[in-house]
Amino acid sequence: MSASNLEQPARRGRPPQTQEQAEQVRARIVRATAEVFTRNGSRGSSVAQIIDEAGLSRPTFYRYFANATEPLNAVLDVSNAALVGGIGAALEASGEGVDLGIRLIDAYLGWARGHGPMLRPLFAELYDPGSPVSAYRNTALDGIRAIVRTKFAELGRPVPALLDLDAALHVCEYVVYRISGAVEPGREPDPDTVAAARLTMIRVVLATLGNTDDVHYAMSLPGIFPATDPAGD
Repeated sequence: MSASNLEQPARRGRPPQTQEQAEQVRARIVRATAEVFTRNGSRGSSVAQIIDEAGLSRPTFYRYFANATEPLNAVLDVSNAALVGGIGAALEASGEGVDLGIRLIDAYLGWARGHGPMLRPLFAELYDPGSPVSAYRNTALDGIRAIVRTKFAELGRPVPALLDLDAALHVCEYVVYRISGAVEPGREPDPDTVAAARLTMIRVVLATLGNTDDVHYAMSLPGIFPATDPAGD
């Protein structure tokens, strides 16, 4: 028998994917999951909705993920990395107290803007113990606490007590929750609302984490605190 007769027949069916193609399909599923989550939240998301959004077959989906929660976890991984990484980068660039607080707020708002309409369902599930969002929130807060406390220590400033730090972070979280929850699904807060929220967050962070010199300096900056009306009106 010749060597050619010993060769196995070519397999039928779809040719094997390259690594790049596989990553593209996976990313497509994750993007579709983000869209479905934006519309329906985690409890209203299903594999059927995700594959419809992605334009893929069910077998293709299950080649990459076992259920609808797994690609949502991928979405939340990216979100957490952007939040903690953005705040870390912002604080790394500053060594002055007031600027430190303002940079933290702007990094947080920049992260929020990056989510667009997805921010509304994200914040709606922060305190839902049955949602994966809640667990990711706790992980993100742990990362932010560590970054802020390490930065203060590097600058020779008193390291914030955990209760003070949590109070500042929770107020920021609550303010963004308020402005995101006040808009209709699929829309974002208007710029004036975001600007007012930013000032509220800055004042709270300075009063909670700053010292007297920080507060006095911030009072000299235009627009941070309301000006005293000399007429008393």
